[in-house]
Amino acid sequence: MLVVGLTGSIGMGKSTLAGHLRARGIAVCDADAEVHKLYVSAAAPLIEAAFPGATAGGVVDRQKLSALLARDPSGFQRLEAIVHPLVRQAERDFLHREHGKRAKLAVLEIPLLFETGGEKLVDAVILASTTDAVRRARVLERPGMTPEKLDLIISRQLPEPAKRAKADFVVDTGLPLAESLAALDAILDKLSTRPASAFARHWA
Repeated sequence: MLVVGLTGSIGMGKSTLAGHLRARGIAVCDADAEVHKLYVSAAAPLIEAAFPGATAGGVVDRQKLSALLARDPSGFQRLEAIVHPLVRQAERDFLHREHGKRAKLAVLEIPLLFETGGEKLVDAVILASTTDAVRRARVLERPGMTPEKLDLIISRQLPEPAKRAKADFVVDTGLPLAESLAALDAILDKLSTRPASAFARHWA
């Protein structure tokens, strides 16, 4: 089974590509979705202990946590130390399920793939990317987003030129949607002949 990493900074169109993969019958594990699950379960008491006042009713209040992190950005490392191991276990469980189904390909959708060294754990990396102007226009339309908050998020991510250099494949999501998805389909065709070793080496 080929293990593929799908990544992209905020607003780069990664979720759109993931949706297309699912429509083609390819299983995708969304790291962000796993974090959301953990915030209402196993991670909540751990985060409350590390960030007093970050939870309400036994679940993480994302606005309160964001406010605490905005005041003390060094807290991101403490948060990641709690969340990342739990997400990695969820990804392992996902890959084992797909391997058990004899899937030929499974995708890990991870926003901070390069920042966490995740590229070493997959057979290939697909990057969703576009210009900073397009990205900012998309993200600033989101409810509650501000230029300051966006800048804080971007500051924690690898610069786009470095991500492009590290990726095996880049999909330009600034193109018309049909062209971006056609480019992704072409990448999938290339992946069909790529050797698969990551699962056996890192996840089995």
